[in-house]
Formats: sequence, structure tokens, C-alpha cells
Amino acid sequence: MSGAAKDQPALLNLQASWYEASARARIAGLLDPGGFVEFIGPAAREMSPHLDIFDLPKQFDDGMIVGGGRLAGKRVLVAAQEGRFMGGAFGEVHGAKLTGLLRAARELGDKIEAVLILFDTGGVRLQEANAGELAIAEIMRAVLDLRAAGGRVIGLIGGRSGCYGGGGLISACCSGLVVSEQGRISVSGPEVIETNKGVEEFDSKDRALVWRTMGGKARRLLGIADAFADDAMASFRDAALALIATSPQFDLAAMQAEQARLERRLERFGACKDAREIWTALGVNAPDEIPDLDAAAFIEIADARAEKSHDAR
Repeated sequence: MSGAAKDQPALLNLQASWYEASARARIAGLLDPGGFVEFIGPAAREMSPHLDIFDLPKQFDDGMIVGGGRLAGKRVLVAAQEGRFMGGAFGEVHGAKLTGLLRAARELGDKIEAVLILFDTGGVRLQEANAGELAIAEIMRAVLDLRAAGGRVIGLIGGRSGCYGGGGLISACCSGLVVSEQGRISVSGPEVIETNKGVEEFDSKDRALVWRTMGGKARRLLGIADAFADDAMASFRDAALALIATSPQFDLAAMQAEQARLERRLERFGACKDAREIWTALGVNAPDEIPDLDAAAFIEIADARAEKSHDAR
């Protein structure tokens, strides 16, 4: 078999849709071929101890795949949520696997380049809410401990379930975030907002409203996400590599800069009633055209106009 023929499957995999892929397919498309080693895989049968009481099906990896591999030769640890199992929701085992991975990364120190978290979650499982909420707190602490020790945590968001609830909180603690147009980031999901505040406040069926409020393009323009990717494995791979190389160190100066940015955001956008008004305030000349732009055209605008923590306002 020729070298080109042997490379063909990997090349095809790089063009696959991130949104449509399973968690394992995303890992395969993101990392260098053949090098991924899974920790606590399906054979270990580490499943949620709480779902039997609700007569709910379990999954052998509990919807969280963790392991190590290489990205363009760089040694990384990876965690990927399976959004097709309970919406990627956090439970006790699901969360413990990610916490353990982050703690292992801290112990490994400079032997690894980064931890990559492939978010695809609706939040915490209601069936094990207390354990899930505790898991979120433990994960956030582990992320910040790792960053304080000099490590990098890069989040990638572009799956069916988005990144909601506790996942949204964890993503805010990361060194950097990659998001695609299909990705959404928020603490409260559209249905939660509608249920608590009414359809007049937020119509969860209005897809245009959802995407211009919490979708990938809106989050990139606001500076919540640091990079925008097309819906392809190769695009996420390139964006992750760029953030590994450029994401800032975590120290007091970085925290103060972020706090100042949040204060400026309230001053600058507090009176805006819609995402389009925010985009106008950012200097986007034709905000109504943003949803229709392809990735390349949007990235050109976003790189010039997105709010950034180091900008002087």
C-alpha cells in the first residue's frame, strides 16, 4: 500500500463534521493517528451508581472519554463528553474522570503541553444533581489549580448539546476556548430561561434568537471564545494548536485584566437589548449579515472586532 493510500483515512477524517461526530470520533479526528491511549475505558465498567434507581440505561464509559495522545507531536491529555448519552450531562463518575485527568496533568507538569476538553453538555444530570454539582466545583478547582501551576486547559465547543449549565462555568475557567457556529455557550439554556421567565422573555423555539444570543459567532464577538472554527476536524485541530501556543499564563495580572474587561463590558453593552446592538457597538458595519457569513469571512471580522481582554477601552 502506498503512503498516500495509507494516509487517506486520516485525511478523510479531518474533513468530517465535528457537530455530527461522536466523542470518540472527535478524539480520532483531533489527535495524531494511532496514538490515543484511553484511561478507565469501557472495559473498566465504571458506570454511574445512581441511574438504576430511576430505571435508566447506563453507559460503560459514563459518557466521558479521557486519555492521552499527541497533537501535531505535542503531548496532550484529552477529555471528551458524549452528548448522545444523557445530553453529555455531568454525574458523579462522569465528573470524577475529568477531575482525575486534570489532577494528573498537574502532577505531570511540563511533560504535557495542554489538557483539551471537548465539551458537549446540557449541564448536570437531574438524577444525580448533588453529585453532579459537586463534580462541577471539583472540576473548576482542578482547572484553576492546573493553570496556576503553569498548565493550559483548552476547551473545544461545537457539539449538539452545546456547553450549558456547569459546563458553561467550567469553560469560563479555561485558558482558551474554540467555538464553531454550531456551538453554544451559556449557564442557562433556552428552555430553562423560557420555563422560569416565560416565552416573552426568551422563546426557546426561536433558533435565530438562540444563536445570536449564545451561539458561536456571538460568543466569539463578545470575547467569551478566543477562536472560531469551521465545522470540521481539521479546523478545530488548527485552532487548538494556535491556542496552545498563545493562551496567556494564569496569574494575578491576568485575573485583574479579566475583571477590568468584565466591568468595561457592563459599561459598554449594558443598555443593549439584542446581540445585534452589541455587534454594532463593537464596530461591525453590517451586524444583520453576521449570521449568514461563512467561517472565513466571519473570522476576518471577528479577529478585528471581537472584544479582547488586553484591549484598552
